[in-house]
Amino acid sequence: MRIDFAQLLLDVLERRASDLHITAGSHPKIRVRGRLTSLEDYPVLDPTDTREIVYGILSNDQRQRLETDWQLDFAYAIPGTARFRVNAYLQRSAMSAAFRLIPSVITKIDDLGLPPVVHDFCKKPRGLVLVTGPTGSGKSTSLAAMIDEINETREEHILTIEDPIEFLHSHKKCMVNQRELGSDATGFGAALKGALRQDPDVILVGEMRDLETISTALTAAETGHLVFATLHTQSAPQTIDRIIDVFPSHQQDQVRTQLSVALQGVMTQTLIPTADGSSRVVACEALVPTPAVRNLIREGKTHQILSAMQTGGQTGMQTLDMALASLVRAGRITQRAAEARSSTPEELKRLSGGIGGLGGGLQAA
Repeated sequence: MRIDFAQLLLDVLERRASDLHITAGSHPKIRVRGRLTSLEDYPVLDPTDTREIVYGILSNDQRQRLETDWQLDFAYAIPGTARFRVNAYLQRSAMSAAFRLIPSVITKIDDLGLPPVVHDFCKKPRGLVLVTGPTGSGKSTSLAAMIDEINETREEHILTIEDPIEFLHSHKKCMVNQRELGSDATGFGAALKGALRQDPDVILVGEMRDLETISTALTAAETGHLVFATLHTQSAPQTIDRIIDVFPSHQQDQVRTQLSVALQGVMTQTLIPTADGSSRVVACEALVPTPAVRNLIREGKTHQILSAMQTGGQTGMQTLDMALASLVRAGRITQRAAEARSSTPEELKRLSGGIGGLGGGLQAA
């Protein structure tokens, strides 16, 4: 192999990159503040290089799974230095991989810039809390902060089911058990069913990917567990629709009723470059299921939830446009960056007064 892979990973840390990409026919690339940059100090990789890099960090079992499925999720650690979430995959019959840096320190909820209502989500005795957003929006970082707050404030059993394990949680006031798909469990659905017999108080499901997992998570939330999970949705109302639409049409009325009772909160987030370009800041939409919102879910009127959020500030709710406008007014992001993330730019202009933001920002992920 022509490159020192250990040094390459250290360069990722030194440059404060969030991701590293290796693929045949290209220099290694890193993502810094949301943009890909080539590391031209390293050679263009060929298929032999990328295969040697990936196979050099896999166990025999992982190699076998990669050869069977042609893709693999796993975690890789530099002891005492950093952890990475890795997806290795084939493209054009050559090996490629994406490495996502997992911060070694779990950042607190307030330091991330999450809405204050997130603290309330962590105090719920039972129910379903969803953290949603596009890939790379900091969902795992936010969930780790929420689990850490529970770990420091409650005396309970936390069980996580992840693919792969990202943030490592130590035992504080809580006992924390973390299960990884592939090495500790065969799949989210089976692991979640097993979790119900492992006496957990709090369950983290890395991703609700299918009907079985969503159905079991809803059941767990109804039967006295506090369940945290993620979805790749762009808004709180869309999250509600996504869950309901997974089920066959003849079950959807029942699921609406279940969800209207079990749901305790939805937070949808995105990361935006700060006005000075030095980092990224998080903008969050927050849905709190008030009696009115629960009724809208039960009656299938999710299109009216946005209006409830716009007028629900006293309960901690906010729309993405409200969060974006607040960041613009505070000078953390520019008006142009905010409008690029808004689905209703005219509403955003009204809320922000059309002010272009200047100045610094908060490091969110």
